[in-house]
Amino acid sequence: MKCKIIIVIVLSCCLHTNAQQKQGDPALTEIWSPVPKVITPGKTIITDAPSDAIILFAGMKDSVNWINKDGKPFNWIAKDSGLTVVPYSGDLKTKQNFGDCQLHIEWRTPSEVKGDGQGRGNSGVFLMSRYELQVLDSYNNITYSNGQAGSIYKQHMPMVNVCRKPGEWQAYDIIFTAPQFYADSSLKSAARMTVFQNGVLIQNNVELWGAMQFIGVPKYEKHAAKEPLLLQDHHNPVSFRNIWIREL
Repeated sequence: MKCKIIIVIVLSCCLHTNAQQKQGDPALTEIWSPVPKVITPGKTIITDAPSDAIILFAGMKDSVNWINKDGKPFNWIAKDSGLTVVPYSGDLKTKQNFGDCQLHIEWRTPSEVKGDGQGRGNSGVFLMSRYELQVLDSYNNITYSNGQAGSIYKQHMPMVNVCRKPGEWQAYDIIFTAPQFYADSSLKSAARMTVFQNGVLIQNNVELWGAMQFIGVPKYEKHAAKEPLLLQDHHNPVSFRNIWIREL
């Protein structure tokens, strides 16, 4: 009798999990433990662009380098102090395409804290428009570890939480290696990413599992050798500045 009861319980759990997967439950790919250790970064973050860098945004004049993802006119707020998301206006992408690269980008979540978890200062930096490095106000803000700031979203949690307070500028320095594909569209080599946040190593040459997936398992689909850089409108007025890139 006990064996029958155990079998029924196991089958019930399996059916419940399968039902969640079929319905598309984003919680199935959230990792809540362990939680990255919190450390305090150094004070200096601004990094001037080297002579061979392509300047993507250093002031409002550089808004010409960007277009709305859906082909609409440029519709974020561009000032010399930064480029700011207009909530629900849509993502921005660069007019130029990139593959292997070194990217420097500074970002700031709103000083006025609203919401919590994933609803607080949320945006993202998408290499090749599909591989996301998460932007989030993760200063005293609890969420799943592979979704906090500095995570390769829903894949790799950051090694440490090195976030500054809301309203303070932060920096990502990213080394990105694009994936390669065979002629039959199968994967030849996976994408890789190394990330420093505020001068601290948080991702060490990690292998990406595929394009970002909010629901389900990441996977690769063949795409061009170079694609636009994309900044996400996640409905929060996050700002960006001092964006430059070096093709590798």
